[in-house]
Amino acid sequence: MSHPAISIILPAYNAEQYITKTISSLLHQTCTDFELLVIDDGSADNTVNAVKAFTDSRIMLLENNQNTGLINTLNKGISFCRGEYIARMDADDICLPERLQLQKEYLDAHPNTAAVAGWIEFIDEHDTVTGIWEIDRKTNTATEIKKALVKENCIAHPSVMIRSGVLKKYLYRQNQQHIEDYDLWLRLSADNLDIEKIRQPILKYRIHSNSITAQKLKRRNFFFKHFNCKLKFIINCLSHFKFNFFILSISVAMLGDLIKGCGKAIKNMIRI
Repeated sequence: MSHPAISIILPAYNAEQYITKTISSLLHQTCTDFELLVIDDGSADNTVNAVKAFTDSRIMLLENNQNTGLINTLNKGISFCRGEYIARMDADDICLPERLQLQKEYLDAHPNTAAVAGWIEFIDEHDTVTGIWEIDRKTNTATEIKKALVKENCIAHPSVMIRSGVLKKYLYRQNQQHIEDYDLWLRLSADNLDIEKIRQPILKYRIHSNSITAQKLKRRNFFFKHFNCKLKFIINCLSHFKFNFFILSISVAMLGDLIKGCGKAIKNMIRI
């Protein structure tokens, strides 16, 4: 059996509301040489039946007996991938029709590029475009992305296509829950693997208006989250006797995150 050019990993958990639109957007890609691995992570709703309603032979449904979390689900999906490239997708987003073709052609033409992302547009629960991610549009080349990553994530996880051999080697780390993608980009960058971007929208990224209130978003301390991510990243590097200028830069930025995080925590306490 010949292997597809692209393997798409689509983790799903209680995603029945949007997953039909998500899968449909993938089945209508201009590039058709792919397999779609849907990994259901113990959903309690109708997600599995929604996936089974599709009869396309390119779809493979994998089911976890219970909810094991996103990182386990992603790594399980990676182990089943047969394609030369692996594309990430979330169960509530929508791919624009040329996404896979643009990314495959880019990686084919740039053998030294490990991964390629692309611009996203935010949409709400009604598929209405609500805006863009500013740092996403400002960071496109490998140099721009690596520089930005020192401070913060600038890559939308579900917009990425990565060489299969690279992702199978690095995988996602269990101790970086909820920020596993940023940790992956840091590890790739520390090893001088280039990440680039397609300079046009390729994905509609859904933000649920009822998922978290604006007030809670403002009060969440992302500086501490970045500090913890970078600390674990640095500990991992040092445990493997790895140190370079990029890792040094992350160390400095990490201290800045700690200071800013403490400042924000104090402001929140004062408000209370």
